[in-house]
Amino acid sequence: MDSDSIEIRPLASQAELRACVHLQETTWGQDFGDIVPTSILKVAQRIGGVALGAFDGADLVGFVFGLTGVERGRIVHWSDMLAVRRDARNLGIGRRLKEEQRRAALEVGAEIMYWTFDPLVARNAHLNVNRLGARVSEYVENMYGLTDSVLHGLVPTDRLVVAWPTHDDEIERRLFEVNWTVSSPDSQQAPIATPDWISDVEGASILPHCVRVEIPGDAESLLRTSPEDAARWRNSVRTAMRWGLTSGYAVNGFLFDESRDRGFYVMTKASRSSLPAARA
Repeated sequence: MDSDSIEIRPLASQAELRACVHLQETTWGQDFGDIVPTSILKVAQRIGGVALGAFDGADLVGFVFGLTGVERGRIVHWSDMLAVRRDARNLGIGRRLKEEQRRAALEVGAEIMYWTFDPLVARNAHLNVNRLGARVSEYVENMYGLTDSVLHGLVPTDRLVVAWPTHDDEIERRLFEVNWTVSSPDSQQAPIATPDWISDVEGASILPHCVRVEIPGDAESLLRTSPEDAARWRNSVRTAMRWGLTSGYAVNGFLFDESRDRGFYVMTKASRSSLPAARA
């Protein structure tokens, strides 16, 4: 499969809509209770929603779905689902789907896009934080409850809510930087915000400029095969992320250490974005 052969376009025919439902079942499991049916995929597009497919010829290899609405008097778009077929990953399809979704949201007047992702999943962190430049707006505990999806492993569905403005020079520059990396010189050596480290610095008058939040290299496998280990990681990351966000840190990058099979969110002390938090 060649990335240049992939076409991004709206889901239109009944066959394409059914293929999207099948891809959801393949990704999240046939027993997943939040499958978006063909009727909603179709109707949402009539009122400013987005249902885009990534096609290799007539074959659907990825999709993104989102809804458009009003928040505090302004038009916003919530990206609800994105999936890429396993054999089509690492071709930049997820990024292309998001970029096209952003253009579609802009066309209907949306000022900002929101979506969520699991903070434990390294490949999603890299896409959302490094490649797209989305800004972490909020940490929500168990946002979708305990689900019957094979991807969630009966572990609380904690999520990071990210905000992605449709007019933003910094994000436009990031989208053109194919090999963007975290530029902070102390990001590699910054302390790791474990629960014990946080207890030690609690109440300190001076905190480090930069900290890291550690995640496993392959949380998706842990969620499927070792939910107890996944739950321990969930609690650790929840503690660190919540502490960081409430202590004035902002996520500004993601690093992956292949030698240790670990990922690290880089959080720096900086003026918080003026973007309001999305309401879960």
